[in-house]
Amino acid sequence: MSGMPTISVTELVTAFKEIVESTLPPVCVEAEISNCKRSAAGHVYLTLKDENSEIGAVIWRSTAERLKFRPKDGLQVLATGSLQVYVARGTCQFIITKLQPQGVGELELALRQLKEKLELEGLFAPERKRSLPRFPRRIALVTSPTSAAVKDMIQVMTRRWPSVNLIIVPVPVQGDQAAPRIAAGLRAAAKIPDVDVIITGRGGGSLEDLWPFNEEGVARAIAASPIPVVSAVGHEIDVSIADLVADRRALTPSEAGELVVPSADEFRQDLRNTASRIYRVLTGRVERLRLTLQAIESRSIFQRPTTLIDERRQRCDDLGASAERAMRLKVERLNQQLATTAAALDALSPIKVLARGYSLTTKADGILIRSVADVAEGTELETRLPDGMVRSEVIAVATSEP
Repeated sequence: MSGMPTISVTELVTAFKEIVESTLPPVCVEAEISNCKRSAAGHVYLTLKDENSEIGAVIWRSTAERLKFRPKDGLQVLATGSLQVYVARGTCQFIITKLQPQGVGELELALRQLKEKLELEGLFAPERKRSLPRFPRRIALVTSPTSAAVKDMIQVMTRRWPSVNLIIVPVPVQGDQAAPRIAAGLRAAAKIPDVDVIITGRGGGSLEDLWPFNEEGVARAIAASPIPVVSAVGHEIDVSIADLVADRRALTPSEAGELVVPSADEFRQDLRNTASRIYRVLTGRVERLRLTLQAIESRSIFQRPTTLIDERRQRCDDLGASAERAMRLKVERLNQQLATTAAALDALSPIKVLARGYSLTTKADGILIRSVADVAEGTELETRLPDGMVRSEVIAVATSEP
């Protein structure tokens, strides 16, 4: 069109960018988050919307890393930032420099979210908690070396168990760099030779002051520790993430000292009580054994020990007589059986049969003649009689008439 300037798309979008970014100052927008996602580079892309409109927004990694809570869909927020035009696409997006949840504080929301996350992972489960050794040889204190809390712990533990060996792993317990330093201190303490227990904590303070012990890095360092960890953060009413993950929670740093080491005075009293109980038990047992021994000594066998020998001698005599009678009866029965058997055998003897007028005829080879069919003319025979034997020869064979 004549008289109207012609510009490129880039020039158009650039002009739009200049107008938007130069005329609209940073604002605070009340909105609901949707389509929230984190890129591999750490940037958070999301949509801010209300009942009628929506706009794309981004939280650059440098800002996202400072957030205490995790942005998620459906969360009502106050987003502070400014509009920015992306020239390559000609799109407008809201660059968020500060993000606050509505209806709940930022730290409180972050605390709730982290609790939910770690609880789902089982880091609070009672079954993963380890018991503390009764007599620890060496204890590591991961805390500020100049705090009142560490002084309280040292005083309590050295008073209760003077020989305790304490090692302080110095870390800051407040500020932006405290959480990673505490996590590193926990890992370092676990590598110290002969350390049996680790205590980490600090005195009381506001939620912001105690926040390093609510950081995920500290919680995971406690959970990963190969040595039992006692958390002593704040006062009795303060419950941190570190308290929930630790193997044992102490309400105060002073109580941590009482939990970890025994009282020498109480231990001595326990020893005295145990010794007294052992003495009473042994004395009672000795008395019972003495009475048992007296009862045994009063028995007649100990009063007249030869009585037992006499009884045994008499018993031997009785047994010998019984054995002799039994053997005599046995011999008599065997003799009777032998006589009966001999008589039966004598009655069946061939000699006896021959004495009654019978004879026994065999061939010369000893084969018994049972029938005239067993011989023929000329067969040599031997006939046994009661008083001798006759040899003969068959001259004729005749069968009896039927």
